[in-house]
Amino acid sequence: MKIQDIQTIQELLSTPKKIAIIPHRSPDGDAMGSTLGLYHFLLKNNQYPVVISPNEFPDFLAWMPGSETVKVFEKDKKKCTNLLEEAELIFTLDFNALHRVGEMEKVLEKLVVPFVMIDHHQSPDDYAAVTYSDTNFGSTCEMLYHFIAALGKTADIDKTIGTCIYTGILTDSGSFRFPKTTGTTHRIIADLIDLGVENSEIPALLYDNSSYDRLQLLGRALQNMKILMEHKTTYTTLTQQELDHFNYIKGDTEGIVNYGLSIKGIVFTAIFIENAEEKIIKISLRSQGDFDVNLFAREHFNGGGHRNAAGGKSEASMEETVMKFENLVSKLKT
Repeated sequence: MKIQDIQTIQELLSTPKKIAIIPHRSPDGDAMGSTLGLYHFLLKNNQYPVVISPNEFPDFLAWMPGSETVKVFEKDKKKCTNLLEEAELIFTLDFNALHRVGEMEKVLEKLVVPFVMIDHHQSPDDYAAVTYSDTNFGSTCEMLYHFIAALGKTADIDKTIGTCIYTGILTDSGSFRFPKTTGTTHRIIADLIDLGVENSEIPALLYDNSSYDRLQLLGRALQNMKILMEHKTTYTTLTQQELDHFNYIKGDTEGIVNYGLSIKGIVFTAIFIENAEEKIIKISLRSQGDFDVNLFAREHFNGGGHRNAAGGKSEASMEETVMKFENLVSKLKT
């Protein structure tokens, strides 16, 4: 972080304030880990924080410390709007463009209080008084650790804050497998374990609590998988009918996209998930090596993200979306 930004943050936090902390819509482990980690840090520093999520977070993250305090905008728009309008400072974590919060964007655009962005995605928008943005980090949670350290507050990181940070690093690093996992990442993890973070229990809470329906849904997604071996690509689909058949709840499709990369020789994979209520096809993209799915998502599916992990959407039908994808892949050099 720049010295000037550190000084600005220190000044903003020099007196108690009502602070709103916001993750992106459909928050994942890194979004929830960073917002809840910051929430507990600010509580320790005599602030009055509240985490406001644009919509519900997945059930498999409900064990996280402080998750019961999270307000959900879509469930109570009036109360959440009041909290946002009363806030004296806004933190936005794990996203860098206000459209990533859905309907809440209309409220945020009208606020005149300072914003602080902490994020690791490409091409940040210019809405924050302080922008801590760095694509070299594999997770916003790792950035939060450095953010707290830059404020000279490393000693404030306890088991509770550490548990939140550990969760985000674990999930966004693909259990420490992705390229942006560095020696520094592992040194932070070691520090967190020394603080008492349960490094053997957290993966079980995240990954070993599937319902029978969720496993059946995974089975259907694997059955639907198509392999375009000549293009080193796989993709799979899940229709709304299939989601309903297996009693889908938020979070059930988390991680399914990664299975495509487990096939020998595959460098690019995608999953297309129908959302009948929003009338869109949600798209998740993953890659290995130098193939840039962020660029692919931005150019073709109104999305973005990282080089090896990105997302997008299509307003066409499932059949039309898949046809477009196959046509694009046929022209790629993967």
